[in-house]
Amino acid sequence: MREIIRANNSGFCFGVERAVKQSFDFVSPQGRVVTLGPLIHNKDVTQKLANKGIHEISMEDIPSLMKEDTVIIRTHGVAMAVYDELKEQGVSIVDLTCPYVINIQKKVKLHHDKGYKIVILGDEHHPEVVGINGYCNNSAYITKSGEIDFPMKGKICVVAQTTEKQSNWVKLITNIAETAKEFVAFNTICKATEDRQKSAEEISKEVDAMIVIGGYTSSNTTKLYEICKKNCPMTFHIENAGELDEIKEKIKNAVRVGITAGASTPEWIIKEAMENL
Repeated sequence: MREIIRANNSGFCFGVERAVKQSFDFVSPQGRVVTLGPLIHNKDVTQKLANKGIHEISMEDIPSLMKEDTVIIRTHGVAMAVYDELKEQGVSIVDLTCPYVINIQKKVKLHHDKGYKIVILGDEHHPEVVGINGYCNNSAYITKSGEIDFPMKGKICVVAQTTEKQSNWVKLITNIAETAKEFVAFNTICKATEDRQKSAEEISKEVDAMIVIGGYTSSNTTKLYEICKKNCPMTFHIENAGELDEIKEKIKNAVRVGITAGASTPEWIIKEAMENL
């Protein structure tokens, strides 16, 4: 008899759940409703939004927006310059930036204005980091691994992408402390991210196979996969239950199977996967 063990902390986080609910509930009095980039990194959810008439656009599409249109800012947030561009177009803005991301943006702007050099732990191409960098005139030093290429001098302010690993944060702070004379560090890794990673790590040590559910472009899901893979070699990353057929043969002898899911994975996808196992 196979045992399915689900991580205590898995699936939608507060910010994503809030954004998804408000987007599906939103009704525009006029014009189109669009999201600036995918609302969350989950194709199933964005497809449901598209079926409702809410499509995504890119930054390059902003000049073609009409005044009667409504633009939804996704959970990752955007740079100040993007807000300015949207306001120039005269569109309505529904800002669903995660409150924790807004907190980082404010800290970065405040310390940049005070003359601090900003250091961000994260992926320079991730929309959250791109947006945060926009609050210091795109001047931040960004490191994904926690390594730094040169001695940090002057006043330094350190923040992290909300979905980063705690181990990389510790590495970065240790490296900066070796050379910086003055620095302030705000560990802005989301508590939900930390809890999700800890739960996944614990379960991955106890099972024969581990299934990580989430979008392939989801940063936090990728990190969950990396964490689980270290403890459980038979770890698989899937986007939805439809992809289980490809791995069922590989895990046919697994008696205990663990499941975790990224912050952009809705409950119905998790339940469907569990039922299929």
